[in-house]
Amino acid sequence: MSPSLLAEVMALLMFAGTCGFLLLGFPVAFTLGGSAFLFGIVGWFLGVFDMAFVAAMPQRIFGTMTNEVLIAVPLFVFMGVMLERSKVAEELLENMGRLFGPLRGGLGISVCVVGALLAASTGIVGATVVTMGLLSLPTMLRRGYSPSLTCGTICASGTLGQIIPPSIVLVLLGDQISNAYTDAQRALGNWSPEPVSVGDLFAGALIPGLGLVGLYILYVIGVAIFRPKAAPPIPAEETGHLSFGETAAMISKALIPPVVLIVAVLGSILTGVATPTEAAAVGAVGSILLAGVRLAEPGQKPWPTITAFASLALMLVLIRIFDLRVLRQEIPTGDMVAIVVAGLACLGLAWGLLVSLLRVHRAGVLVEVNRATTQISSMVFIIIVGAGLFSLVFRGFGGDDMVHEFLTSLPGGTFAAMLLVMVVMFVLGFFLDFIEIVFVVVPIVGPILLKMDVDPVWLGVMMAMNLQTSFLTPPFGFALFYLRGVAPRAISTMHIYRGVLPFVIIQLIGLGILAAFPELATWLPGVIFG
Repeated sequence: MSPSLLAEVMALLMFAGTCGFLLLGFPVAFTLGGSAFLFGIVGWFLGVFDMAFVAAMPQRIFGTMTNEVLIAVPLFVFMGVMLERSKVAEELLENMGRLFGPLRGGLGISVCVVGALLAASTGIVGATVVTMGLLSLPTMLRRGYSPSLTCGTICASGTLGQIIPPSIVLVLLGDQISNAYTDAQRALGNWSPEPVSVGDLFAGALIPGLGLVGLYILYVIGVAIFRPKAAPPIPAEETGHLSFGETAAMISKALIPPVVLIVAVLGSILTGVATPTEAAAVGAVGSILLAGVRLAEPGQKPWPTITAFASLALMLVLIRIFDLRVLRQEIPTGDMVAIVVAGLACLGLAWGLLVSLLRVHRAGVLVEVNRATTQISSMVFIIIVGAGLFSLVFRGFGGDDMVHEFLTSLPGGTFAAMLLVMVVMFVLGFFLDFIEIVFVVVPIVGPILLKMDVDPVWLGVMMAMNLQTSFLTPPFGFALFYLRGVAPRAISTMHIYRGVLPFVIIQLIGLGILAAFPELATWLPGVIFG
């Protein structure tokens, strides 16, 4: 066997072996790094691998440590966990159920709407599915909803955090797509390519994500029309005899805080006021302030929180209008006044933040949130390190050249290559977590597809929606396990599997629509960022 052929065989064996170890239940990060190192040593002994590739690993780790984009990951995780522990979801579900409940299929619609709001304010699939499973699953079953429809709606709505920004998946994908796009452009001779940012992916995913929510709601409405017994309305007398004004006040109280936070985070990114990392910091601060309001003891005034929110909004406006840099030789009078006002706003924000932190700490939530944030962030970053070693060894065996040659030689050109990559990612989603797929598959196939003149934003959004589908696909979809863990004994695993299948089909329809109309992902970034 020639050395080049042996190297390609080693690359394929390494990929297959890694998948096998993951299916056996070994930890992801150590499996990726351990398999790569083991096959690298074997390849070195066989004379088909250069250990200089492994020597580049410290630079990879240092690059991860100094990557400002990835700082957004622990900040968004903190924001999501804080909102989940402060019972924002519980209040949202209760009030949305009161609003839509009297309609046939209304509880299902409520779950879809709340799932979208939680996706845009937390972005953590597990927390969303578990929270809605605990709160809405017993209610929907008690009201006579079909177990399959109930389970499918909760699982599908809980995975919207993968595609609706701000999403951890989009942050990680944005970083990988940016690197792949830069590599592809340099290979094509363009040494100063236009950068692709996480903000581009956030803007690109907004319309497809909301469209997916619309498809979910249409399905629930269709079931309510054609199978009325599967989605009955709540009798009007059970929703409470509240006036329109009282109902509006309760819904506004539950809806306005998370919507304000969503607007602050996404708005600051899409208007160019802040980078995704800076916006993640805004989201983390905002989640603390919201938790301070929710966990306030009776009689405690909301003025510190109101002052903090007003100060935060004022600073965002001032940043947009004035130049607030203080290290300048000459500062115009208008800028100086704005700097002083911004300083006073910082004091107001610090006061409200301190009061909120004390309330959250006294409620016993702050320690739990910090611990959960540390655990999730550590898992993400150790997987990044392991995947970095995996991709280095894979390239050392010439695996990227083998994949490039295979994809470019397919009959059908770019369409066939894109279709094959989507199918492979979809199948891998049956067995692997999205983080492994992002950091193992995207660095290999991303540069190849982007050399074929594929739009990087459209590619990133397509991959994000595909990865979202992987959370729903039996038998190993993570959302299914999350719901199984909190579902009552009356709900069988087959109820969950049957319930998610229509939503998997809806996901594939959404993916097909996005493939047919790339403008759904590329129009908004072009309008906002030019």
